[in-house]
Amino acid sequence: MSVGAYLSAAVSVFVAPRLFGDLAAAGAFAQGGVFLLALLVGGLAAALAGLVVGVPSLRLRGDYLALVTLGFGEIIRVVFQNIEVLGGALGLNAIPAYTSIFWVLAFVATTIFTVACLVNSTYGRGFLATHDDEIAATAVGLNTTHYKIVAFVVGAFFAGLAGGLYGHFKLTITPTGFDFTKSIEIVVMVILGGMGNTLGVVLAAILLTVLPELLRPVAEFRMIIYSLLLVLLMLLRPQGLFNLRFRAPPGWRKTGP
Repeated sequence: MSVGAYLSAAVSVFVAPRLFGDLAAAGAFAQGGVFLLALLVGGLAAALAGLVVGVPSLRLRGDYLALVTLGFGEIIRVVFQNIEVLGGALGLNAIPAYTSIFWVLAFVATTIFTVACLVNSTYGRGFLATHDDEIAATAVGLNTTHYKIVAFVVGAFFAGLAGGLYGHFKLTITPTGFDFTKSIEIVVMVILGGMGNTLGVVLAAILLTVLPELLRPVAEFRMIIYSLLLVLLMLLRPQGLFNLRFRAPPGWRKTGP
């Protein structure tokens, strides 16, 4: 997510003005085109980062793989913290305010639709088989290495797009905005929503975003209550809070790898 945020912001702040001039006077259409370009660059850069971390991590499984990905996120944060052209520890500011509710809803809808169609395709069954039992998947002839790499790259691409939207909404991004706490927060959203449950993860993300705001009247106990609720939910609903399944539209043609 940090890779996508920084690279897309760099395109909007440094590259676009040199290529296209004064975007403030260019109109909404030109600004939208630049924003799409920035998001695409951020997504592709994040996908490349996913490939870089995915290939050497293929021999790891379960908790060890999770630790490697979390550690890689910390490495990226420290790297950005020491790149002066991107603001260093102070971060990158003066990012254009391109993100709107329209862009967010369009991104969410496109992501859910893409993931649902992918999971319900023949190719997606390979992902599920690799996730559920990698040894059994290998025994029936699936190239689990290929599926794991693709999962890393696709997941990183969408995370990069989200980072681009985040940066153009906050208008200022700093390395501390993508620290270990942020990584854990995203992991908790996935676990709480239910592993492999697309719509459940979306609902969990909404819940965990709104819940701290609802607890503001008891500000001194807010984080304690928030943490206790999360622990209770994990203990009582280890399979995830939501059991809903989002399936592809009827008639969607399933395609193989």
